[in-house]
Amino acid sequence: MLKLSILDQSPVSSGFTHSEALQQTIQLAQAADRLGFTRFWVSEHHNSTGLAGSSPEVLISTLAARTQRIRLGSGGVLLPHYSAYKVAENFRMLEALYPGRIDLGIGRSPGGTPHTAKALRGVSADLFEGLERFPAQVTDLLGFLSDSVEPGHVFEGIRATPLVPSMPQVWLLGSTGQSGVYASQAGAAFCFAHFINGAGGQHAVRSYRSSFRSSALNVVPQATVCIYVLCAETAAEAEALASSIDLRILQTEKGEFTSVKSPEEAELYAYSDWDQTRLRDNRSRMIIGDPNQVRMQLLRLAESYQVDEVMVVTGGYHLETRLRTLELLAEAFRLA
Repeated sequence: MLKLSILDQSPVSSGFTHSEALQQTIQLAQAADRLGFTRFWVSEHHNSTGLAGSSPEVLISTLAARTQRIRLGSGGVLLPHYSAYKVAENFRMLEALYPGRIDLGIGRSPGGTPHTAKALRGVSADLFEGLERFPAQVTDLLGFLSDSVEPGHVFEGIRATPLVPSMPQVWLLGSTGQSGVYASQAGAAFCFAHFINGAGGQHAVRSYRSSFRSSALNVVPQATVCIYVLCAETAAEAEALASSIDLRILQTEKGEFTSVKSPEEAELYAYSDWDQTRLRDNRSRMIIGDPNQVRMQLLRLAESYQVDEVMVVTGGYHLETRLRTLELLAEAFRLA
C-alpha cells in the first residue's frame, strides 16, 4: 500500500495572521498523526507575507510534543545559510527528545530574495559562495550526525551534542537533478519537489538510484515525490476550491509573495492571457479531484517515480479544506 506524508508550509490565508497560520499547522499535524500518515514536514521561508514558517527546528519541537507517533521533519533546512555543526546539534537535540521520529530534510535554495539571504548569512556573505560550498557542508553535517568526521579534517575531534545512539533520517530535497546527485553521493534519501517543478522529476529519481552510494545513512536508495493535492467529495467542489492554489502559484511565479486568496477573491482576479496559460501549465504540479480521482492519480504518480511513498502539500484557503483533504486521503488509502 502506498504511504502518504505531508509537507506543510504554514500558508497564511487572507484575513488571518501568521500566528493563526502556525496554529493551523499544529492542527494539521495532529490530524495527520491520528489518520495514519507517515511523516509531517514543515518548510523554511523568510520575509514572506504569505508563509509563516521561518524556523522548522522550533516548529518541529512543538509538533512532536503535540503528536504521538508520526515522524516530524524539515522540508527543509536551508543549509547554505548556516553552520553545519549548529544544524547537526539542533537535530540531535530533537532526536534525543523524540527518538526515532525526526527527519532532517536539507535544501540549498535561498528561501527568499537575495537581499533576505544576505540578512540571514550576514551582509558581507556571498550567497553564490555558500551554494558552491553546499556539497562540503553536507559532508560535514553527516560527519557530525554520525560521529564520523574523517581523521585530519579541520573538525576532527568535534562531536555534536547531545550524544545519542540514534540519528535523524537525512533527506536531500530539490526540484532539479542536481540535488539528486548530491543525495546519491552522500548516501542520503532524496525527495523531488514536483510541486515546484512538474517536469523531469522521474529522470532525476532514476539517476539518483543508479548512482547511489551506500552509507551509514542508507544501505539502499530511498526516494519520495512531493505534489500539491486538493481532494473534496466531488470533482466540481475540488475544482472550485483549487482556484486558491492556482492563483497562489501564479502570484509566486510573478514575485507576488502575498497571502492565500479565497476562491471568491481568486474569481475576481484580473487574469491576462499569459496568466491563463500559466494556470493550465501549472496543473502538472497538482492533483485535484474527488477521492477516486485523486487516489488513481497519486498511484500513477508513484508508479512513474517508482516510489512507495508520496508527500502531499495540501492546498486551499480554509483550514477545513486542507483537513478534509487529509481525511479523504486517509479513507481512500486506508491509512489508519
